[in-house]
Amino acid sequence: MIYLPIAFLISLAASVALCAIVRRAAPAIGAIVPPSADRWHSEPTPTMGGLAIAAATVLGFGAVVARVDVTAVPAAWLPIPLAAVAMFIVGVLDDRLQLSPLAKLVSSLIIGAFLVFSMATRPDAALPWTHTLVATIWFAGVCHALNLLDNMDGLAAGVALIAAAFLAWLLAPALGGPLVLLLVGLCGALLGFLYWNRPPARLFMGDCGSLFIGAVLAGASLTPALQERSSFPWTSVLVVVVLVVPLFDTGFVLVLRRFAGRSATRGGTDHVSHRLVSLGFSERSAVRILYLVGIVGGLTAWGLVLGGIDQMLPLAALFAVVVTLVGVYLARVQAYNAQDFAALESSSFAPLLKDLTFRWHAGEVMLDLVLIAACYYFAYRLRFEGESLDHFLPYFTASLPVVLGCKLASLYGSGLYQRSWETFGLRDVAVVLRGVFMGSLLSILAAAYFYRLEGFSRVVFMLDALLLTVAIIGTRASFRSMSLVAASRNKRSRRVLVYGAGAFGQMIVREMRANTEWAMNPVAFIDDDPTKAHRWIMGVPVRGALGELEATMRRYSVDEVILSSPSINGTIEHRIREVCLELECPVRRLHMDIQ
Repeated sequence: MIYLPIAFLISLAASVALCAIVRRAAPAIGAIVPPSADRWHSEPTPTMGGLAIAAATVLGFGAVVARVDVTAVPAAWLPIPLAAVAMFIVGVLDDRLQLSPLAKLVSSLIIGAFLVFSMATRPDAALPWTHTLVATIWFAGVCHALNLLDNMDGLAAGVALIAAAFLAWLLAPALGGPLVLLLVGLCGALLGFLYWNRPPARLFMGDCGSLFIGAVLAGASLTPALQERSSFPWTSVLVVVVLVVPLFDTGFVLVLRRFAGRSATRGGTDHVSHRLVSLGFSERSAVRILYLVGIVGGLTAWGLVLGGIDQMLPLAALFAVVVTLVGVYLARVQAYNAQDFAALESSSFAPLLKDLTFRWHAGEVMLDLVLIAACYYFAYRLRFEGESLDHFLPYFTASLPVVLGCKLASLYGSGLYQRSWETFGLRDVAVVLRGVFMGSLLSILAAAYFYRLEGFSRVVFMLDALLLTVAIIGTRASFRSMSLVAASRNKRSRRVLVYGAGAFGQMIVREMRANTEWAMNPVAFIDDDPTKAHRWIMGVPVRGALGELEATMRRYSVDEVILSSPSINGTIEHRIREVCLELECPVRRLHMDIQ
């Protein structure tokens, strides 16, 4: 549509200018957010930037919508901007009068109910009561999810910008011109606001901004889902994947606060972004990681559109597995005081939480169940296409229960569920290979016994074994990989150079990564063995011999040098200490002592 860039540019320019005005005017009306323990900033910051976001969105939308042909579009689009304005008013009242969480929830449900009602006002076009209930709750949930996501500079605005862009792109035929135009106008307004809100933020959006944004996204996402009128609107899968970041963050926080015995409405630095920072990422990096998750979610939704949601549903399942693994890993990052979990002892669901080992193993089994089904399905998709795929898919459906049983039995018999994810290594890979091979062999024998292999392809079983091996190794190694990434990005860890890349050096690097209490990040090896030079050992580069020491320390901003072997002595040790003394870097030696 030729008018979309115009609306985007109008909203962008208006947002930048209006944010500057709001930033100057906010102190005059007391719209300043002071630093506090549960907020992620250290300086008093003007707020109410949502005024600029809403006004800029309406300006860009209003300047162009008159030129859009709305006669071919259902009139249901008009209540969405009206609902967004209503939520904006609720946000303004909250920013100025501090509404209770219950008041905000009730207000969003009321506005959501009238929005859903306005989408089908005639009795002959009424929505099923289940759709009405779910849609009303969805509207309120997305509004408050964006509100909760506004916990770090640039986070909510950037994630909402990504989500709005993907919704406008992927759901354009179902949304119609006016709603696409509204989303594009919102994108321009958010991009202009990010100029002022990027870290370190010079302006906050406030509840008026987050609730307005959430209302636009929620209303737009409801339109195609409610148009389907089916028992399960498949478009809702697309919407959930696109909005994965705010939905995941909200669910993550609410569940863990409930487990910790904390109030769901009690603020705190326990969101996904805060836990990423606790792992050692900078605030900018944490925000960019969540941007990346939002982009991956949007691209996954694009894949679902290209392949058909019913055909590509396993892709959504795999994406859900990845997000779940990240959530489980981040849940292990300490965010509450130990006393908070005392509430578990007296909670009604405490017996279900007692046997942690059983729950973890049950989760592993359920994860593998999803992986087995998804890999088996994708093997068919890779082997066949078009009419051939339609012909062979019934064999997939018929044999799936047998394949699930055979492969789960083999994985269990291989001892896979007795292995720890935190220490996953080469010996564990051998266990995975043994379990997958036996499972594939049993599946082939079962297909031969029940179906005489009629309608089955040997290539499918080979692809399935390869995909499942990669999937299981990837999930098992995920915790260790995330720990390595977090350790290497930890800004609070001392950057350590290890002199000596032999067995002792590798041992100490392994311990640095396993023991987070040390707060040590191995950044480079120096070794006098020329065969090790300019290679990578345990993911750490070997930069050369003694002559490269000073240059390496300057290049990697080394905070400490550790001598890993007793053989590093004499003139070599003397020279090392000279270089470190010149660079004011401490030197320590590894001591092994068994008593």
